[in-house]
Amino acid sequence: MTIRETLVNGPLGFGTAPLGNMFRDIPDVEADATVEAAWDAGTRFFDTAPFYGAGLAEIRLGKNLAGRRREDYVLSTKVGRIVLDEVVTGAQEFGEKGTLFQYGRKNKVIFDYSADGTKRSIEGSLKRLGVDRLDFVWIHDIAQDFYGDEWIAMFEAARTGAMRVLDKLRDEGVIKGWGLGVNKVEPVEIMLGLSEVRPDGSLLAGRYTLLDHDYALQRLMPKAQEKGVQIIIGGPYSSGILAGGAHFEYAEAPPEIVAKVGKIKSAAARHHVPIKAAALQFCLAHPATAAVIPGASKPERIAEDHIALNTSIPADFWRELRHEKLVSADAPLPIDR
Repeated sequence: MTIRETLVNGPLGFGTAPLGNMFRDIPDVEADATVEAAWDAGTRFFDTAPFYGAGLAEIRLGKNLAGRRREDYVLSTKVGRIVLDEVVTGAQEFGEKGTLFQYGRKNKVIFDYSADGTKRSIEGSLKRLGVDRLDFVWIHDIAQDFYGDEWIAMFEAARTGAMRVLDKLRDEGVIKGWGLGVNKVEPVEIMLGLSEVRPDGSLLAGRYTLLDHDYALQRLMPKAQEKGVQIIIGGPYSSGILAGGAHFEYAEAPPEIVAKVGKIKSAAARHHVPIKAAALQFCLAHPATAAVIPGASKPERIAEDHIALNTSIPADFWRELRHEKLVSADAPLPIDR
């Protein structure tokens, strides 16, 4: 069964990184209301990770899914980082992601892509989520310092550790599938070239969006289709810049990105198209895409996402984006179906 066939209520999921207090200290009542709003809107695919607030997102998600029938929703989390009982003082620094979760729990988080680390990570996630099984598991953030010595060591550890463990768990029916969960194209390309493992999909954050898609379009998406590996798109709003925010790549958006977003928004305004609708529907137009999982930390954002998914967008809008080279000429668009 493919990822697309596994999703029980359509391709729109919920990325729970914001529930880990990403960028700000989110009150429990607000986080709880957001998960409740997602469920009430019909969301049945939830993606999380130990990294998100040092386990905070998993804890909050698990608490709010408690009492729901496990067969009624699809759940994915990640391995590659382990949350320790050790508490650190001050803001934690996470490489290219900086102090993204500085408002999360203070538990120390370490990288571990080994076989034992993968099993340990899954056990921790199951405990925090309060469930007895996971559907999909992604190997998280094996992309930092790409092609540097540290990255090569990480990938090798994952190849001989996490990938083999997850292959075995999938074959034994413990999980339904696995892949990478990254914000760079290259690691997924390399994984797809390995002969000894058989991933089912991958979660690609921020690299196939309305704003940024050229490299993934040319390099990854065709190979994924060829291999029968489906892609879940995370970060469809490019860290928020496509949804009224100021962040791109987890930091303040640079002037050239702000300028491009301005042009896209101007076209959207001329055609009376909500920018969120354009962003979500662009991601899902590619045949390699199985789902899209925007994040949210406020209930009203959930409603916006579901409305955006079902908004009718005039063909002239897509034609203008293509004509003005605001999207790649080769990018599949909803009008091409």
